[in-house]
Amino acid sequence: MNAPEGWRRPAPRQADPGAETFPGDAGPAQEDDVAGAAETPASGEATEDGRSGRRGRRRGRGRSPEGPTPGSPAAQGPPADPEAVAREICLRQLSFSPKTRAQLADALRRKGVPDDVAERVLSRYSEVGLIDDAAFARAWVESRHVGRGLARRALAAELRRRGVADETVSEAVEELGPEQEEAAARELVARRLPGTRNLDPVKRTRRLMGMLARKGYSGGLAYRVVREALEAEGAGELPDLSFDD
Repeated sequence: MNAPEGWRRPAPRQADPGAETFPGDAGPAQEDDVAGAAETPASGEATEDGRSGRRGRRRGRGRSPEGPTPGSPAAQGPPADPEAVAREICLRQLSFSPKTRAQLADALRRKGVPDDVAERVLSRYSEVGLIDDAAFARAWVESRHVGRGLARRALAAELRRRGVADETVSEAVEELGPEQEEAAARELVARRLPGTRNLDPVKRTRRLMGMLARKGYSGGLAYRVVREALEAEGAGELPDLSFDD
């Protein structure tokens, strides 16, 4: 059909000269329609939660990310058994690494387990050998002395921080004899000695003694071991220090 006289077809909408367009791109009005369609799933269209769009949106409004909605059937279940909770916490803690009784008691207290329940569970675990502070202390002394070269003083401090009783600590560290402790100190000095050769004898002495002190060695033992190592190497004049221990 011919258009009426004087009638002119509207000019096509001009795209932004600075924007590239590609075949199939939606225009501004179409983009609004597309965005609206994306935000509003069709009535029968499945969403990520497996339900239709409208139904899924309605049900999702009252949900709490921290648990069931108050007053719902899911929120009216029976409360958890405190003793079962305590056992689960202890087993989870022990599955990562051995723990002292005091460490497990702290974990139960942080989770709000009643003290009487915690005491029952911890006592039962001690009876069956799952908690053994004496075995923990012995293993700790052996591992930390061999792996880190720690002396008895440092080992005792670490065990006390973990709640081990003083008597148990003393028994564990006494198994580390003076000869073993001195041998470990000599090994530590021999390992660090090459890295101090650019220093004067006084600074070398202080640096090596400081290293041993941080690992729990007494001043007297540290000075004797360091002095003997430097003299064997032919170092110059060393400071004359005296210690009570």
